[in-house]
Amino acid sequence: MSREDNIAAQERFTEGVVEGNFDVIDEVMADDIVDHDPAPFQDPGPEGFKQFFRYLHNAFPDLNIEPEHMVATDDDVAVAYTLTGTHQGEFLGVEPTGRTIEVRGVQIARFRDTQIVERWGSSDELGILQQLGVDPTEEDKGPIDKAKDKLSGQ
Repeated sequence: MSREDNIAAQERFTEGVVEGNFDVIDEVMADDIVDHDPAPFQDPGPEGFKQFFRYLHNAFPDLNIEPEHMVATDDDVAVAYTLTGTHQGEFLGVEPTGRTIEVRGVQIARFRDTQIVERWGSSDELGILQQLGVDPTEEDKGPIDKAKDKLSGQ
């Protein structure tokens, strides 16, 4: 497929996530996708991405992802973005604060037949926690451990 097709698939992914349309993940991600940087509590494959983005939308219902810079080849699309939202649901063990967040992130996706087959990326999770008023180094049990417990039903 072409560079333009892959860019269009990347844009559909971003739009779907922002709109809460997680079915788009099945369209743009291969069943055997390899995520080199999953969230600590994220399951593998497209279902893991749905799980993560449902969790993120619960915490930040007005979530927005604004692509700032995109570079693409015939096989890869790299995006630098800004993520914003208002904290209205539990996030990494932090109860809703009503505070807004704004952090930067980057994602690199390798495509095959307009589907993402590999993903590398990072968002500023520490920056999110700091903007929510949390110092994760001061807690007996960190926010990531609390999120793992909550998602596993403990």
